[in-house]
Amino acid sequence: MNRPVPQHAQAMRRHFHEAAARRGFSVAPAQEAAVERLARMAAELARPAWTFPRPPRDLYVWGPVGRGKSWLVDTFYEGLPTGRKRRLHFHDFFRRLHDGVNRPGTRHDGQSAVDSALDELIGDSRVLVFDEFHAHDAGDAMLIARLFRTLLDRRITLVTTSNYPPAGLMPDPLYHHLFEPTIQLIEERMDVLDVTGPVDFRRVEAPAAADGGRRFATGLCLPPGGTGLEALGLTAPEPAEATPVQAHLRELPARAVRGDVVWFAFDALCEAATGVPDYLALAERFPTLVLDGVPPLAEASADGRQRFANLVDVACDRDIRLVLIGADPLTALPADQALTRDLDRTASRLAMLQRTNRARTSP
Repeated sequence: MNRPVPQHAQAMRRHFHEAAARRGFSVAPAQEAAVERLARMAAELARPAWTFPRPPRDLYVWGPVGRGKSWLVDTFYEGLPTGRKRRLHFHDFFRRLHDGVNRPGTRHDGQSAVDSALDELIGDSRVLVFDEFHAHDAGDAMLIARLFRTLLDRRITLVTTSNYPPAGLMPDPLYHHLFEPTIQLIEERMDVLDVTGPVDFRRVEAPAAADGGRRFATGLCLPPGGTGLEALGLTAPEPAEATPVQAHLRELPARAVRGDVVWFAFDALCEAATGVPDYLALAERFPTLVLDGVPPLAEASADGRQRFANLVDVACDRDIRLVLIGADPLTALPADQALTRDLDRTASRLAMLQRTNRARTSP
């Protein structure tokens, strides 16, 4: 009979509560349903593959920023037995997918190119955790649709997180209709779980253990001049230290490279024609990134604001220390206008840096 293995569900529940306790908090009421659902999935996955005709139903976890979605699925992932599992962030997954599809010598007959890239990315994984799924770019909509259909058609259990309910994906009304078939596929083939709760945990002063030793949470948000850099053993670079740094497929002008620290001006990294693949390449090489000349986002270009938001996403996901020098980027934002997509997520993540900064400078 195709029944879950109860002891595995119990072990996963215990794993969640112990992981929360190690970080100085408890599982919130709004997260309990997700913990229970993921524990049941762990029990289903514990069955030998030959004992059931299809994998567990896929899971789509959504809610506002800071509700612990990534923590939930990452803790689930860590609690699964090693092997045949893969965790990827949306930005990283999409970069690797693009690279695989566009690699020289790859066939360009659509299905073969995407399938070949997915085979390379996923291998023989039985579980794929796909964090922070979103769909904004109309040019990528068809590739994302193809990707989701391929993932859901394979015998792979897919767990994904998003700040949007499925119906809220591709929110631009000019292009939303292009994504409606994929939304319907998600709603039909995945269990959709809302973890909306009243608290953005990143904005709450938490016990010291709550950051779990994350490098990103040790970053700083400093005023012009960088007063406080000494806390990281840094000083402002000299002009002679300027050097090009290899990013994804281009060189970027850094103000300095000092061992595992790279230093950029905001204009060079966010107002130039850079992209997520460049930030990922930098995060893979440098554990600390300093960005100076940060303006209020209301004064940056639309592309500069979006690049900055993407940079914060990558720094947080890859857990590198981010040091921002300049104005508070969130000052003077009009309350009734979205200056960039997913700005609430950026604000939530920057609050981690601001909180650390206040803790360091308060008496």
